[in-house]
Amino acid sequence: MKRIYEKPVISKINAGMPDKFGMSNKMREVSQIDNINVEDITAEYGSPAFVVSEKTIRDTYKDAHRAFATRYPKVQFAWSYKTNYLDAVCNIYHDLGSWAEVVSMFEYEKAINNGVPGKKIIFNGPDKSKEDLKIAVDNGSYIHIDHFDEFYNLVEVLQDSEKKAKVAIRINMDTGIYPQWDRFGFNYENGEAWTAITRIMMQDKMQLAGLHTHIGTYIMTPSAYSLAAAKLSQLFLDIQAKFNHTLSYIDMGGGFASKNTLKGAYLPGKDTCPTFNQYADAITTAIISSGIDINHLPTLILETGRAMIDDAGYLIGQVIANKRLSSGRRSIVLDMGINNLFTSFWYNHDIYPAHIRSQALEDTAIYGPLCMNIDCIREAIQFPPVELGDHLVLERVGAYNMTQWMQFITYRPNIVLIDTEKKMHLIRKKENMDTFKTQEDTAYNAQ
Repeated sequence: MKRIYEKPVISKINAGMPDKFGMSNKMREVSQIDNINVEDITAEYGSPAFVVSEKTIRDTYKDAHRAFATRYPKVQFAWSYKTNYLDAVCNIYHDLGSWAEVVSMFEYEKAINNGVPGKKIIFNGPDKSKEDLKIAVDNGSYIHIDHFDEFYNLVEVLQDSEKKAKVAIRINMDTGIYPQWDRFGFNYENGEAWTAITRIMMQDKMQLAGLHTHIGTYIMTPSAYSLAAAKLSQLFLDIQAKFNHTLSYIDMGGGFASKNTLKGAYLPGKDTCPTFNQYADAITTAIISSGIDINHLPTLILETGRAMIDDAGYLIGQVIANKRLSSGRRSIVLDMGINNLFTSFWYNHDIYPAHIRSQALEDTAIYGPLCMNIDCIREAIQFPPVELGDHLVLERVGAYNMTQWMQFITYRPNIVLIDTEKKMHLIRKKENMDTFKTQEDTAYNAQ
């Protein structure tokens, strides 16, 4: 019997992956975080709520440190405060041996308040006032000079100081990464960095201690770090040759990718993200293969933040509505939105139900509660049915969301830390009206 012709149809894949990769379409549930039930967390601390896992922080740090320390004899991590500056989080990293890397006086004051000695603070960033510089000099901190105007300000500050400033310069360079981060620091290729080094070496009250670069963010190509480390190593040797001066450290900054999936990526981040071992191989091989005497290697400083803490953060939310869009696509509305989840603008965050009702997955859009059309957590995801009040868990939100979140339309939620003994601690309280009454000037009342 002759078969009936059927016209071929091309359908756009909105969510999920093509079958040829053999990817599972089965949704897993996340009912516990560090063996504590999600329902128990929300019962005590409400919804939405951020959760931080101390165990994951410590395990990830140890993995990163092991990767570098087994390949290089002198390694020092410096915790990037801007990534997550909650005191409880910072103090875990300091307990593990990390220095503090800060980019503002606000963060500098937090580091001092956390008991970090000035000599273990690296002061980065383009915004350092003369008063900021004076404080850093008095405390013996490492000042990473970002531009010539900062250098001139530091010269003036040191004229009235009896102390000597420990400085480095931030260097931007071509490592094959696009776009090139050239708005920070001094350029390597056009000779600006060498001019800055020469000017510093002419100052009696400045001690050039190191060289610093930060080539970008979410760098998926370890070879870019290899090229950067090779260029800094050559500068190290040039300084030795011209000035008979040996630097104490090379600071490779951060920018290591986490396992989150970038929007537009074809494969999930957990499958494509380089490992700490790969980053460590690229950086340390370049340094030890240079002409630097292996008996006098500089300390290798690393300021990675995102890759160190993303996996340790969770955001729990609750379903407040099921809806159908005009296209017929199902949508879910949660009580957590982009005001809590700044990184949702560039990540397709993994999100899971705390309880699976069915494996009948459907193309779904997931929104937050804000009266803004841009409040979309996932534009398209294969997701199971959920009911009003069900809890959902977003993973890998430890980096930047708790520092770049916005107080917009809703109060910012509680942040809970689960310690290594599986006990919960409230490390930042949910905001309320008193939060704003104490900050706003109510002396003026319009008549």
